[in-house]
Amino acid sequence: MKAVGVKLLKNKLSEYLRIVKTGQTVLITERDQVIAELRPAHYQNLSQSNLEEELVLAAEKGAVTLRSDLSGAWPKLNPLSFSLPLSSQEILDSLRKDSR
Repeated sequence: MKAVGVKLLKNKLSEYLRIVKTGQTVLITERDQVIAELRPAHYQNLSQSNLEEELVLAAEKGAVTLRSDLSGAWPKLNPLSFSLPLSSQEILDSLRKDSR
């Protein structure tokens, strides 16, 4: 296993990526402390059904949010159907006064 500082890694990134491609792990250091690891990726050829399963698992872990199918559930608003009693400038001025 090799270790490299951030500055040297930036200068010689291609060289260290070649090392990672051979299967080795490279430790990234900053001020002599390990802050990250570069390691070979584990490729998976996901079919469409596997991809959906992976997304559901990721959603259960909270890593992603799945889109719900509520296309007709929300009413469509006409942007001109209402008006605010104050202009945006008046609202901003009021907020600025409150923060003082």
